[in-house]
Amino acid sequence: MKNLSLVLLLLLVVGVVAGCGQQAQEKKEITVGATPVPHAKILKEVVKPKLAEEGITLKVKEFTDYVTPNLALSDGSIDANYFQHVPYLNNFKKERDLDLTYTAKIHLEPMGLYSNKIDSLDQLESGSTIAVPNDATNEGRSLLLLENNGLIKLAQEAGLEATPEDIVENPKNLKFKELEAAQLPRVLKDVTAAVINTNYALEADLVPTKDAIVIEGEDSPYANVLAVRNDNKENELIKKLTDALTSEEVKQYIKEQYKGGIVATFE
Repeated sequence: MKNLSLVLLLLLVVGVVAGCGQQAQEKKEITVGATPVPHAKILKEVVKPKLAEEGITLKVKEFTDYVTPNLALSDGSIDANYFQHVPYLNNFKKERDLDLTYTAKIHLEPMGLYSNKIDSLDQLESGSTIAVPNDATNEGRSLLLLENNGLIKLAQEAGLEATPEDIVENPKNLKFKELEAAQLPRVLKDVTAAVINTNYALEADLVPTKDAIVIEGEDSPYANVLAVRNDNKENELIKKLTDALTSEEVKQYIKEQYKGGIVATFE
């Protein structure tokens, strides 16, 4: 009887431990930093319920700038972020010496030129002021958009990090106002036009395919990615998140919700 009691006690202990272990295993959470539109919307409306089916809780932490999400990712405050394109990530991690990478390219947000004062490039008068983002890669990207549409010519060696100082031909004598990307929609009333990232355009209720005077083509190299720390890239939850974010459901959501203003870049 004594031995039987001991066996029963051991079985009870094993059961309790196993139960605790199972609960710990079942408690799967991952926190992703994202700018509100479209990144956080895609995560909340499509990815979160998809991960929940696998018992994974997705927490979305929203940021309204392009600096804090990478710093938060690097210090471990979040597990991944989804807001930036590859050239920006590469430039940022080089400048800050951060050990970051990405798992997948998710979508392209074509950058466009917007205005409250003109409807076409033909109406752009000499001396007009154009606002552009002031961070290195997005400023270069905006100037390349203007160059591709015949408004300016950049020095050949300027590359993706071009600034107004690299302009070698400016037939309309355009003036440039360099501002933080998030501020650009708010200054449309003060400038002739502004080159705006699609996420901030959408937040300002601008429709890229309808409201942009000119817009990047689908061949743009600036696909937005899911960024992670190198030491966490092979984590199973990161892999599950990547799979969910590159699912057919996300592709269909982007197509139906943004109607060409955003284009999925994964197969």
